[in-house]
Amino acid sequence: MSNVDGTIVPVWTLSTTQGATVPAFADEGALTPERLTELRSALAAFASAPLVTLEAHPLPAKRDRASSGLPLDAMSPLAKELSRLVSGSSKSPAVQQVTQSTEVLYRMHVPAKVASQFGKGLVKPMTSKAVDGGVYGDLVAGAGKSAIAAKATFVPVEAASAGATGTAVGAAAGTAAAGTAMTVAAPLVLMAVAVGASAYADHERQKAIENITELLEKLHDDKLEAERSELDGCRDAIDKATALLLDRGKVGSSLGLDSAVHAISTASQRAETRVKKWEAALDSVLEDDHVDVAEVDAAFPGISEEGGEFRAHLEMAALAIALKRRVIVLQGVEAGQSDQDNPFENFVQSLRADQQRINELEARIENVLRRLSSLELRSPKRLIDKVMTRKQVDSLLDASYRLRALAPAESNAAADVVIEIEKHQDGTLLVLPARAS
Repeated sequence: MSNVDGTIVPVWTLSTTQGATVPAFADEGALTPERLTELRSALAAFASAPLVTLEAHPLPAKRDRASSGLPLDAMSPLAKELSRLVSGSSKSPAVQQVTQSTEVLYRMHVPAKVASQFGKGLVKPMTSKAVDGGVYGDLVAGAGKSAIAAKATFVPVEAASAGATGTAVGAAAGTAAAGTAMTVAAPLVLMAVAVGASAYADHERQKAIENITELLEKLHDDKLEAERSELDGCRDAIDKATALLLDRGKVGSSLGLDSAVHAISTASQRAETRVKKWEAALDSVLEDDHVDVAEVDAAFPGISEEGGEFRAHLEMAALAIALKRRVIVLQGVEAGQSDQDNPFENFVQSLRADQQRINELEARIENVLRRLSSLELRSPKRLIDKVMTRKQVDSLLDASYRLRALAPAESNAAADVVIEIEKHQDGTLLVLPARAS
């Protein structure tokens, strides 16, 4: 898609429940990007059930992305649901225009009102390596080129099935709710959210593994190496279970998921134990306004150095949390698919209930980092009455800067969630990690 006038982007409004109502303005004609954003906000505020929007763009020949994502076969249920949705709208000129391309990028927007139910920390902006401090937002067709033009036109479309005026929840995509520009597509929404969330969790796992590997090369710690290997060894079972569930299969004990879940739970408990020690250490060293750097180093080994045991423990906790989130998504999908009367709401409910504990663990870790970053260091007691050398001053400043850098970034809990799905020429899909809008 080039940055030119006249770009037409079809937009579907998708519901997960048959009885949902849509405000009358959802049937308006062409929309500007700004008007579409306003419409999404209105749908989230006034619709009677959670609604998401799905756009279809020609896939740029070259585009930057945050990670490789999760691939799906052309015969996967998600691919079939997308095909049904598009074929049900084949009479729309906008759909015909975009589907003339053999490669399409589908972009699903899940409103913040709904996304917040997925739990704290599920998605964050993806950091871009191409631009310092940048994040992944709109499509990028090559470096510095915007693939979604400010002058692009978005056109609401309605998918229709032969003579149908609506079916039960859980029906295939392409079933229209009578009298609206809304399509009941519960399985499509469920699977897209599940794969996007799973891809995000795996993206976080990859980052944690890379960081741990780098740290362990410096630490030469066999116990931490064993922890890392045990956790990363869970990936095969999780990948197989993900593929099976997304093909609507049943997860059996032969996949090894039970042992993987046990290893992840053990790692999560180990992280919780370490957090308790960190909290107790902070309570101990914070008796004074200024803290001796030696006391901080004793309580958090290696914290004032490049790498160090404390940072390895932090990354190990991040790995356990990322894997736990991916397992939670699997459990949510399994629960959602077991109740076809209302899969999406059941999925969200399962996510919310299961991840409360892991959310609390992540929040405690962030609080520890926040407290550490606010510590005011003083010179060692043995040097208080002496003139410090330049090297000692530099060392103290470096330690102070490293502590400041531990402060966790503030995440936007109210952001919409965006899920991008690339459909390639051979019909296969690549679902990129869900991210904050």
